[in-house]
Amino acid sequence: MGILEPMNELPVAVIGGGPVGLAAAAQLLKRGADPIVLEAGPTVGASVLEWGHVRIFSPWKYDVDPAARDLLATTGWTEPDGEGYPTGRELVDGYLAPLGRALGDRVRLGHRVTAVARLGFDKMTTDGRDAAPFSLTVATPRGEEQLLARAVIDASGTYGVPNPLGASGVLARGEAAAADRIHYGIADPLGRDRARYEGQRVLVVGSGHSAFDVLIDLAELPNTTITWLVRRPFADAKYGGAENDALPARGALGTRMRGLVDRGAVTQVVMRIAALRTTADGVYVSDGERELGPFDRIVATTGFRPDLAPLRELRVRLDDILEAPPALAPLIDPNVHSCGTVPPHGVRELSHPEKDFYIVGMKSYGRAPTFLMLTGYEQVRSISSALVGDMAGAESVELVLPQTGVCSGGADCCDGVDCGSADSTCCGTTQAVIPLSALTLARP
Repeated sequence: MGILEPMNELPVAVIGGGPVGLAAAAQLLKRGADPIVLEAGPTVGASVLEWGHVRIFSPWKYDVDPAARDLLATTGWTEPDGEGYPTGRELVDGYLAPLGRALGDRVRLGHRVTAVARLGFDKMTTDGRDAAPFSLTVATPRGEEQLLARAVIDASGTYGVPNPLGASGVLARGEAAAADRIHYGIADPLGRDRARYEGQRVLVVGSGHSAFDVLIDLAELPNTTITWLVRRPFADAKYGGAENDALPARGALGTRMRGLVDRGAVTQVVMRIAALRTTADGVYVSDGERELGPFDRIVATTGFRPDLAPLRELRVRLDDILEAPPALAPLIDPNVHSCGTVPPHGVRELSHPEKDFYIVGMKSYGRAPTFLMLTGYEQVRSISSALVGDMAGAESVELVLPQTGVCSGGADCCDGVDCGSADSTCCGTTQAVIPLSALTLARP
């Protein structure tokens, strides 16, 4: 891009080629804007493929963005059965990969954004700032490049930054030294990782549905000893809504997990990890007073957090607890929000002091584990409308979420992937359509 190009001729840069990033590109294209998607991985949906063996809770009818559906219809794409439940890989193969092809050269693979700034303006400089284009530093297969954009939508997600095992939010003492024994995220014990776990003593840490997925698979392996570590006593409600869950796959997962514990196939313990000790016989974990182990392998399904380092030169305002936009935080904070309706949100809640910069998708929720793809699709629909000057469209965002069938103090509802703390539970939502203008934005 030439430095002197007029702002209105520059593209909108979308960081991340996952479900929400590609939906953002489709929504922008529908409105006549010019998007460029910068995906760090070798394929669209690269992070999704990391948990490609997992079947998500949301059926296909909740997984396809409307603007993306319209774009794909022009290519002869056959939409999957809306009642079916895809795995992560099926989501990529059946939807994201065709969408990436439909977007053509607007998608740039192997392009990792390492910094975002205003061209010629550091964070301290105000006069003229809003009129300057964004400057993105991008690591590409050809080397480092600079890309200019009139707006930036950060849909890079959180899957690449897992939470540590340490209960204090930082690496436990000895955790780094045990890294070769630890898998962060959703391991695949029945597939690519079978040899790593079969016949081993395995510790799974985390209390959300990702832990359930791993534990259920591990229980299929012969001669495998399974210990499940949670930080708080596990109440019945944390297993989910069972047959009352409007996402039946999620309810069934909790029911199966409860059965494994009840019959002793999985041993559950409560501990807050402070240290790991690696010996020739395996890894021990302790809270400073008691020690468990040894374990051959540890799976950390402890959630994820946003990588904010590339945004350091932007004026980004975030809640001091959740690392989500302040107007969004009280709507999703698992520490304070009561179960009930998850309200829709869009450009108003996602705006920052940096004009025309937005964080969307799972990254917009910071450390809160309450995200569904439908939420992200509505976010980018609102933002895309605002970027082309259609504020009526931006304000008319609506969101319908299914009931969970369980009500508790936290949330862990992310289409099958835990995205927050290791102490998450699933918070009930009721089916509702609420106009954006009806939102109460004050923090409780």
